[in-house]
Amino acid sequence: MIREGSRVAAVGRLVQPLAHCPHQAYITVCERCIYDCKFCAVPRLMGQPKSPEAVEGIVEACLEKGGLSAISLTSGVEVSPQAEVDRIAMLVRHLGRFNLPIGVSVIPTSQSNRILKEAGAVEVKYNVETVDPDLFEVVCPGLELEAIKEALKEAVGVFGPGRVFSNVIAGLGESDRVMREGIAELAEMGVLPVIRAVYPHPLRRQEIDMVRPSKERLLDLASHTKRCLDREGLRGDCALTMCYRCTGCDLVPHRDL
Repeated sequence: MIREGSRVAAVGRLVQPLAHCPHQAYITVCERCIYDCKFCAVPRLMGQPKSPEAVEGIVEACLEKGGLSAISLTSGVEVSPQAEVDRIAMLVRHLGRFNLPIGVSVIPTSQSNRILKEAGAVEVKYNVETVDPDLFEVVCPGLELEAIKEALKEAVGVFGPGRVFSNVIAGLGESDRVMREGIAELAEMGVLPVIRAVYPHPLRRQEIDMVRPSKERLLDLASHTKRCLDREGLRGDCALTMCYRCTGCDLVPHRDL
């Protein structure tokens, strides 16, 4: 229970995570990356990829706890984007025996939509990270914003409107005008934008200016996102997997507001 003076502002209950978030096995398959996105700690951490047996073990442990309703797989890039798509597709096929919806977040390739759909994924997330083209070149060297957008457009045709997502980070120096236009553009494609407040990780804090947005700005951007989704007939509360299903990090339209 949260109080503001004598007024009860909100009532809720604590929900225990299964793997990373409630009701899901949300698994980072490869904890290393050949890219150097300036807001991301993964290239500095240089973790190891998980074996198929380790991934399956996490899902089985979640099943034993009870309440598992989805599997979500995300990954860095150990060798190449295509090699990572192939690895994740293999895992999706392997995990299909659990008969749960599986969502996937990877860097897209020219074949990723077909490969992941055929493997059995029901939702995908390809992150634009920032909708400011000039800023993208600075914070995501080696990646192409337009290529990601094209993959998102194609994904909507493959997986369906409302089954495709994309992180849009707030706090990298983008203007509200560019942010709002980019959110509207994604919604018009049939993509659900995930408005993610930047986290200035200690390993990256000195490389670029990162300022966590105020609560007022986050509420404003989330409200704008909801209006854009409403205009396109999209629902944030119908997601089967990943971030919109979790609601832990972000304000989710039609669930939080």
